[in-house]
Amino acid sequence: MSKVSIATVIEFLKSLQDNICSALEAADGSGQFVEDNWIRAEGGGGRTRVLTDGTVIEQGGVNFSEVSGDKLPPSASAHRPELAGRTWRACGVSLVIHPKNPYIPTSHANVRFFIAEKEGEEPVWWFGGGFDLTPFYPIKEDVVHWHQTAKSLCQPFGENVYDEHKQWCDEYFYLKHRDETRGVGGLFFDDLNQWDFDTCLNYIKAVGQGFVDAYVPIIEKRKHIEFSEQQRQFQLYRRGRYVEFNLVFDRGTLFGLQSGGRTESILMSMPPLARWEYNYQPDPTSQEAELAQYLVPQDWLAQ
Repeated sequence: MSKVSIATVIEFLKSLQDNICSALEAADGSGQFVEDNWIRAEGGGGRTRVLTDGTVIEQGGVNFSEVSGDKLPPSASAHRPELAGRTWRACGVSLVIHPKNPYIPTSHANVRFFIAEKEGEEPVWWFGGGFDLTPFYPIKEDVVHWHQTAKSLCQPFGENVYDEHKQWCDEYFYLKHRDETRGVGGLFFDDLNQWDFDTCLNYIKAVGQGFVDAYVPIIEKRKHIEFSEQQRQFQLYRRGRYVEFNLVFDRGTLFGLQSGGRTESILMSMPPLARWEYNYQPDPTSQEAELAQYLVPQDWLAQ
């Protein structure tokens, strides 16, 4: 069995942050990520990188963090009573990109590792992560490309991995109070430790690179499409749904805030602008109305 090494995970995560930032800066063409290093008083720290007002990206953040503690926050301890009395460390890269152009979807990705230790006992550890896509004016070709990239990276790890992690994504990124998915899904997984450590880490590496392979081509294809002020306003309205999910349901946001994480870095996922409109109903024949057809779990690769 391969040896568990958080140092190996941290080394990979930092390089992943570098690679993703470089790829997104190249796709944007003018914007650059500004780095903000921080230290957590309870243990650990991180480096937050934010790109604001680029040519393509209105605001995007790519965070690396490594935090630790003696007591788990309620969002974690309630689900894992076996971790009582253990010290813990968690590290990850998390990103959200909010483009200016409504034809480029918002996108999120996250890869993370958690380990809890107690003297004289084996460590408890797992990986988690995934990526998902939130379009405003979805283009079928882009959605198929996104899911095909996800399926291809999953293939070496088992025939059922894509189907299982896609379903998990559809179920997790679901707004119960709106009865719709946050977007068109992708991959989501947690508690990943059924393989040995090296295989789990290799899967995380594939997901991290897969995000770049899935998202950057969509940016390149759609960044020159012209859009109207009406479409911009619809984008801002739909960003409101993103805010609702992150503040009401997202486990990462809850864990970060409850564990004493850095608030600015945790809420980096929020869009720079969003709006709400009472009882908004799009014209049934409009492009805006077509979005609803995409906010239902479905097999994008069978169509």
